[in-house]
Amino acid sequence: MSGRQVSAARRREVIDALRRGAVPASGLDLLATGLGRFEAALDAELDSVVSGAAVFKAIRGEYGSGKTFFSRWLGERARRRNFAVAEIQISETETPLHKLETVYRRLTERLTTTSFPPSALRPVVDSWFYALEEDALASGTQEEELPAAVELLLTRRLAEVSRHAPSFATALRGYRAALSAGDEPTASAILSWLGGQPHVAAAARRAAGVRGDLDHFGALGFLQGLLTVLRDSGHAGLFVVLDEVETLQRVRSDARDKALNALRQLIDEVHSGRFPGLYLVITGTPAFFDGTQGVQRLTPLAQRLATDFTTDPRFDNPRAVQLRLPGFTLDSLTALGGTIRDLYTTGADSPDRIRKLADDEYVADLARAVSGALGGKVGIAPRLFLKKLVGDVLDRIDQFDDFDPRKHYRLTVSGNELTDTERNFAAAPATSADDIDLDVK
Repeated sequence: MSGRQVSAARRREVIDALRRGAVPASGLDLLATGLGRFEAALDAELDSVVSGAAVFKAIRGEYGSGKTFFSRWLGERARRRNFAVAEIQISETETPLHKLETVYRRLTERLTTTSFPPSALRPVVDSWFYALEEDALASGTQEEELPAAVELLLTRRLAEVSRHAPSFATALRGYRAALSAGDEPTASAILSWLGGQPHVAAAARRAAGVRGDLDHFGALGFLQGLLTVLRDSGHAGLFVVLDEVETLQRVRSDARDKALNALRQLIDEVHSGRFPGLYLVITGTPAFFDGTQGVQRLTPLAQRLATDFTTDPRFDNPRAVQLRLPGFTLDSLTALGGTIRDLYTTGADSPDRIRKLADDEYVADLARAVSGALGGKVGIAPRLFLKKLVGDVLDRIDQFDDFDPRKHYRLTVSGNELTDTERNFAAAPATSADDIDLDVK
């Protein structure tokens, strides 16, 4: 971290998240190690999306290889280019992939921009109408002619969208009319319907001139409409992550087949040019991409995602449709720990003391101990390792003048602080993952 200026707020946000055992919501560039080889290709793809292209990318890696971190790191790079961003967890009960209307709803619920947290749908729509008004006035429209001019621009801008989803434009008109009439409850309800929410009051739907709830096929048209609104309101594009798609392997076979076909449909629509300004990412395990209960179950999907991983990982092509994350080794885990220690010391009262007591040798010992507590599986150790390093070691050195981790700290891993995956690998007797005591010396 030497020579790099980091604001106190960014540092605090990152350190606080690691202390909780969570992936930080931002500042991931401060933690990125070994990702430099991807940067040029991914930045070029983001730039192409800004220019009106669309990109689909699949990120593969074992549990703990950093797929969520990687996708959020890439999302940060997109956000710096003024993309809107949404991260969606795929699950059988909450967000089944075979119901694209639910995926779209989650997208609007989790939509963020550089200025607004989730859900940023309303600020985006309001900014779009403001942009239409500004465009109309710039063309010489008089104040009294503004409503008609905005309506004309709305129709033109959404002409392509209306071919597939005419109710998207209809709902926007209804939203604007409700706002103009001072009817905030109706305006909010219409916007909820536009965001894919079910069970919107019938009176609000009648006021907007729309019927029923959004369905699977209408969701693609609404996504197309959202991309148009984002672009015209000044955003460079939309970056969407569908995380943990490997959960499809555990659903009923009929639902799994529908979900795989929905994924194939999404990929085809992205490549057809229907969604200019979209960068779509999915994450999954190698078993999902290569196993018989995942992608290989649907031959057309397997063909679209086929990528050669038979060569040395050093020669993986970052421009390919799939990217392989190699996961952590003890060396890379230790390097990450050193990065976090150095970040921590930039805001500490006694940085030299922290670096001395938690030197590289100690960080390496702790990395080995945490990995050992997880059955030697280094790949799933980063979350717990960083949590222990920050919360158990660095915080104590910072707060207690007489604390020496080599003398006063013994690594203890309790089953209730592990994720399900970590618990499965934990080195514990029989079926229990109670307490595992390891000396770090």
